[in-house]
Amino acid sequence: MKSAMINFLRQNLNPNPLYSNSPNPGQYPVKAPKHGVAIALILIATLGLGACTRPSTPPLASASAPSEAAPAPANTQEKKVILTTFTVLADMVRNVAGDRAIVESLTKPGAEIHDYEPTPSDLVRAQEADLILDNGLGLERWAERFYGSVQDVPRQTISQGVTAIPIAEGPYQNKPNPHAWMSPTAALVYVENIRQALVQVDPANEATYNANAKAYSQQIKEVDQRLRTALSALPANQRYLVSCEGAFTYLIQDYDLKEIYLWPINAEQEGTPQQIRRAIDQVKSNQAPVVFCESTVNANAQKQVASEAGAEFGGVFYVDSLTDANGPAPTYLQLLEYNVDTLIKGLQGG
Repeated sequence: MKSAMINFLRQNLNPNPLYSNSPNPGQYPVKAPKHGVAIALILIATLGLGACTRPSTPPLASASAPSEAAPAPANTQEKKVILTTFTVLADMVRNVAGDRAIVESLTKPGAEIHDYEPTPSDLVRAQEADLILDNGLGLERWAERFYGSVQDVPRQTISQGVTAIPIAEGPYQNKPNPHAWMSPTAALVYVENIRQALVQVDPANEATYNANAKAYSQQIKEVDQRLRTALSALPANQRYLVSCEGAFTYLIQDYDLKEIYLWPINAEQEGTPQQIRRAIDQVKSNQAPVVFCESTVNANAQKQVASEAGAEFGGVFYVDSLTDANGPAPTYLQLLEYNVDTLIKGLQGG
């Protein structure tokens, strides 16, 4: 029955977003659905996609196990499907899962995650998944309403255990800054949570997940040490990281840097005259030589700051999204290295 329902959803759901942006934090009004979407969502609510029990996926077959039928290519039919909310998280999960699970990202490379608008097709993907992994800490502000339309799919928040740093100001003041993955130290907590979640949903591959998590954690530690060594060479008066969003608080804490930003977190108010004026004053008073912005937001306000403060615009950082395979940050580890390399080059005038 679930298969028939999924087929109905695929045929009737249009690609338009389910939810609109809200002027008020925490409120996500539903757009008026088209006829097919309305029917589909009613069926989800009334039937729950669960009048038939959600079937459990059998464990991966042993290579030596006999089979009466020809095996499916690469056993893809038996692999768990892990859906993550954004590309950075998907890359982390792939490193732990290896070839034992199919890992997907709800958002595409380059997409903004905070106010992402899920589509009906996203709902289908979530319903078909064996596990959904999200960042939490308020990053996915649309998540609770989205999850309310998904039946019987387990989900885990992988930032659990991270010591959250509160947002200093603005409409989300004192709520946790969600960008904990920007700290390699916090990323180790993410990896352990990913390992536990995969083992729980797919215990047959526990040994693989354990080994992959250990190896990936070691890679993160090695990148952390390289970044720490490189940044330690910066003099005290050249340690300002100036960004559009205050997304680097965790990284700044790790490496003893100083932070200036236009706005504390991506929200409704970005690049206001007051924010621009304050950033100009801070850049001038601290003689910060270079400013940056993030790849998923408009950099025009920050370019104005650079122009009026007498600083250089040093380019973009990658935070909320990876690039595609041809870009400078196609993996989480490359994202960290690219950002720090870009920062050091900018501060040193190179």
